[in-house]
Amino acid sequence: MKKIIKYLLMCIVSLIMIVLISFFIWTQQTYEPSKKLDNLVKEINYEEDWVVFNPRESKGVGVILYPGAKVEPEAYSYIAQQLSDQGYFVGIPKVRLNFPMFDRNKAAELINKSDSIEKWYVGGHSLGGVTAAAFASEHPDVVSGLILLASYPSSSNNFSQTNVPTLSIYAENDGLSTIDKIEKNRHLLSQQTELYEIKGGNHAQFGIYGPQKGDHKAAISVKEQQDIIGNEMLKWFEGR
Repeated sequence: MKKIIKYLLMCIVSLIMIVLISFFIWTQQTYEPSKKLDNLVKEINYEEDWVVFNPRESKGVGVILYPGAKVEPEAYSYIAQQLSDQGYFVGIPKVRLNFPMFDRNKAAELINKSDSIEKWYVGGHSLGGVTAAAFASEHPDVVSGLILLASYPSSSNNFSQTNVPTLSIYAENDGLSTIDKIEKNRHLLSQQTELYEIKGGNHAQFGIYGPQKGDHKAAISVKEQQDIIGNEMLKWFEGR
């Protein structure tokens, strides 16, 4: 009997190890930035495990963008560059196991060491937006606003009774964070939320990393969609 129990325990441990190893390998199969980025971004700077864009003339405002699941942070460099060119500091983290929810307090790391920044906004793409919402919910005294890119808060982070300034940008042809999902979760958003739909845009073009499984084809170019995102974010910031 003891041999049977020992054998079963070994099988269970072996199965768990196989699942964990398989999951780890899967998380490392990331969406890397496409070569189109090379023609759009002048320079990418790094500080430890952050991609950072420092403006020449700072407004004293910082923006932290959590990447989508399994998406390399560099894929959001063009949006970051657009903001930086207008005076905003931008940080995009490399998150644990390439899943932002495993590193949701990552924003605090940059906030705590950036004394020159007076106001912070957090945001993210897809699961990165969910993570940003969780951080904003847990740190209301630190975060001045929330940016959701093809994303929405989880049910455990309900902003409906708050006045947290929120910008939600979504896309017409998104096959993952569909318009139906955006509408279904709209009740979780703050009373000070602005929504913007990108006509012809899709999920993957919120970054620059090529096509994504489950997404629909975009009717506009990646640069067009990225320019719309950047412009809408800048207009929203200026309105703060």
